[in-house]
Amino acid sequence: MENQSDYGLWMLVILNSAIFIFFAFSFTKPQTKTDWRSLGGFSAFIVALFTEMYGFPLTIYFLSGWLSEHYPGTDFLTHENGHLLHTLLGLQGNAHFDALHIVSNVLIIAGFFILASAWSVLHSAQKAGEPATSGWYARCRHPQYLAFIVIMFGFLLQWPTLPTLVMFPVLVAVYLRLANKEEQLALEQFGSGYKEYMKTTPAWLPRINLNETGVNQS
Repeated sequence: MENQSDYGLWMLVILNSAIFIFFAFSFTKPQTKTDWRSLGGFSAFIVALFTEMYGFPLTIYFLSGWLSEHYPGTDFLTHENGHLLHTLLGLQGNAHFDALHIVSNVLIIAGFFILASAWSVLHSAQKAGEPATSGWYARCRHPQYLAFIVIMFGFLLQWPTLPTLVMFPVLVAVYLRLANKEEQLALEQFGSGYKEYMKTTPAWLPRINLNETGVNQS
């Protein structure tokens, strides 16, 4: 494990982190402390991810003894073998085109699409002083938090690391807590109308039928 040419690329760490954090920021436009907290947790995950992807492979160094024993002759300090799931599952060919990487890309793109779509609905509802109940908010009650979770899970399929594997369940718990807090505030503000919306709209698992619309928005 002497070849480190595929790491130490700190400009790529900064560039990739900035791009994905900017996308998330532009799609959520945080205004409240809760908004900034959710974006901050996601940003920390992204920085940790790209730090190991291009900067310093902490996970590979930590597991170097086990990896050397079970995969002798494999140079895990090349970027190709840094896709640990690809190697550990014995997948063949270019890791960037295996099933895991393709599913990962689909989840990441879908997550950002949900994030952008949900924000436009939420922004319009906030301007009107009404609860967001249309678009993705007719499918589930917390599409923005769901989007962050889907994006992070997508990245885990592509490039799992010990820090991000630890951070993922912690951030999911944080988003669950923030969602519950926001619902309590919405109940205080919108009363029975929001309670009815909660009864007819799932919290996290999106409803597929577009013809089903949580509650009347009038």
